Amino acid sequence: MKRIEAIIQPHKLEDVKEALKAIGIDGMTIMEVRGHGRQKGHKEVYRGMEYQVDLLPKMKIEMVVTDARQDEVVRTLVSSARTGKIGDGKIFVYDVAEAIRIRNDDRGDAAL
Repeated sequence: MKRIEAIIQPHKLEDVKEALKAIGIDGMTIMEVRGHGRQKGHKEVYRGMEYQVDLLPKMKIEMVVTDARQDEVVRTLVSSARTGKIGDGKIFVYDVAEAIRIRNDDRGDAAL
């Protein structure tokens, strides 16, 4: 099993959710996060003062999928979250040793 973590632009969240739903992925955790990569934030003016905003709003999506679905899910995330501009985000893939459904003790792929 693989844990896939994607950091994306907030305005792309609905597109990504719909694309994942279209391929049958509906179990995911979504969090509002802040951060920056190469874009290093931007400057804003508030009440005549200029401020550097270096932690930008992002959305973090986490899901666990079977090994067989990893490539399909990653391709779907990339195509639905891409704008072609700096700050589109990142995807990280981790190995998952075990998954257990609390309700009935299903384990492994059956717990997904």
